[in-house]
Amino acid sequence: MAFKKKQVRRKYNAFVPKSVKYIDYKDIETLSKFINNTGRIIPAAVSGLTAKQQRMISRAIKRAREMALLPYSRERIRV
Repeated sequence: MAFKKKQVRRKYNAFVPKSVKYIDYKDIETLSKFINNTGRIIPAAVSGLTAKQQRMISRAIKRAREMALLPYSRERIRV
């Protein structure tokens, strides 16, 4: 039985070239890149961020959701 290799997304740290020190919760374009289709925050192993940057991203996403700038889930709930 042959197993298929799992396709891994290439890790690329988006904040290293820009040397960002603070991630603003009002920057919706940047934050939406770190949310998948279902509305979950992409983990650091996939996004390639450092632990500190991942904490800043998750904190900013949660603040933006609280302020209703980002949705909690992207898919509509079917009834």
